[in-house]
Amino acid sequence: MDKVKDIDNGFNHGISIVERKSVVISGVKKIESFDNEEFLMETTLGFLAIKGGELEIIKLDTYQGNVSIKGRVDSLMYLDGINKKDKDNSLLNKLFK
Repeated sequence: MDKVKDIDNGFNHGISIVERKSVVISGVKKIESFDNEEFLMETTLGFLAIKGGELEIIKLDTYQGNVSIKGRVDSLMYLDGINKKDKDNSLLNKLFK
């Protein structure tokens, strides 16, 4: 039988999207980077990239790990097996090839 792993910090991870105009994410450990077209954040279940347009943070609750974002949402993608350092290295490698 599969066993569910307990999350160290107690944050449950969840995503709620309403009409591609707003996103509420729980279980956020840290926001690595963001601008009006892309957010990269570390969640309790891995790194999450959100891409779109006119994105902005509406609410940030670092104590409970909740983030609210508004704007046009084009994609959400989990970056499994990639940490920030690996992502930065691969980006630099692509630029200098």
